[in-house]
Amino acid sequence: MLKKNNAWLWIPSLYFASGLPYHAITSISDIMYKDMGISNADIALYTSLLLIPWTIKPLWSPIVEMISTRRKWTLASQLLLAVCFAAIALAVPSKFFLPLTLTTFFVGAFVSSTHDIALDGFYILGLPQEKQSFFSGIRNTFYRIATVFSSGILVMLANKLGQSLDSNTLGWSTTFAITGVIMLALWFYHTKAMPTPENDIPGSTKSIGSAFGNYGDIIKTYFKKPGIWQALLFLLLFRFPEALLTKMSKLFLMDDVTCGGLALDKGEIGFVYGVLGVIGLIAGGIAGGICISRKGLKFWLWPMVVAISLPDAVYIYMSMIQPTSLAAISSCIFIEQLGYGFGFTAYTLYMIYFAQGKYPTAHFAISTAFMSLGMMLPGMFAGTLEEWMGYENFFILVTVCTIITFAVSAIIKIDPGFGKKQK
Repeated sequence: MLKKNNAWLWIPSLYFASGLPYHAITSISDIMYKDMGISNADIALYTSLLLIPWTIKPLWSPIVEMISTRRKWTLASQLLLAVCFAAIALAVPSKFFLPLTLTTFFVGAFVSSTHDIALDGFYILGLPQEKQSFFSGIRNTFYRIATVFSSGILVMLANKLGQSLDSNTLGWSTTFAITGVIMLALWFYHTKAMPTPENDIPGSTKSIGSAFGNYGDIIKTYFKKPGIWQALLFLLLFRFPEALLTKMSKLFLMDDVTCGGLALDKGEIGFVYGVLGVIGLIAGGIAGGICISRKGLKFWLWPMVVAISLPDAVYIYMSMIQPTSLAAISSCIFIEQLGYGFGFTAYTLYMIYFAQGKYPTAHFAISTAFMSLGMMLPGMFAGTLEEWMGYENFFILVTVCTIITFAVSAIIKIDPGFGKKQK
């Protein structure tokens, strides 16, 4: 019998179970569709739309809060995600694979975003307040491990299986079947390992109505915050260049040399982008957190703006030179992701800063919705832009667009003391 009061038995695995489907849906889908011959424009449009559930998830969060328990929502979501990945595995070999897989990915995105709502609530209820700050770092670490596993290990597995089975289609089908089995195993484990907090109780019908009534006040107070329009511009546009770049980076690595790409196979992309790149991202994030804790967000804002912007130029270099050395390509990706991880720290800390006051949790959730929207909208037309301009000109445009990042960073106001570690 598992000791359910031991947080080490359920927090790491729960946040692994959170990160795995998100990246399988939003990152692996890009690579699979490219491998199956879908155009860059269609890939960018379709997979950007998969972000909609995460963009609008605050709209149904009161339902999760009030109907049933967070524990039941979390477990049900994991079981449904296992079913979704099994359905994707069956849909990939079909001649209607594109509409079938997109539909199932979209359903999975709704389930995964619901899982995130329930899980964050369960984390607060299932863990004593004095332990929550300590385990916040643990949960983020295992979420990132899931990123490496899904974007790196699973992509490399799909490559190996495709070679062994002499079929890319069967390789992807088997990979998603394995992903479904992993989610099923996580669901079964969590039915035994997750505690049952006494305060994790469903709300009444009246409390559901009051929750949505309260939501009106949450929205009103959010949009009445001082500096709201500057904040919205920052949330929507700070990552505008990265939104364009993210949709095309893996496709650029995969595309044939004659099309301006680097012609890496899936296994190489899984290693370069999904393993080394994520390591750089994590290292940059850790460094950013340490720096802000010492001098505050306001002090580090501009170095972080530079860090998230200038390394985008490595893609101009790669598109012009088209290097064949995996070491050179890996170094470029690592530098770009390291800078992104460091600079993105400023963005996440600003969301926390702006959420201060009444309803901090709900206001932070609304800011994350704008964050998702800021990635989704530019990503939708990134593929069309690249097909029209070519990779080299597209990456030049991305780098020029970093001016937008500098501009929106100049208009926000931050308390000089925010983020500093208290002595």
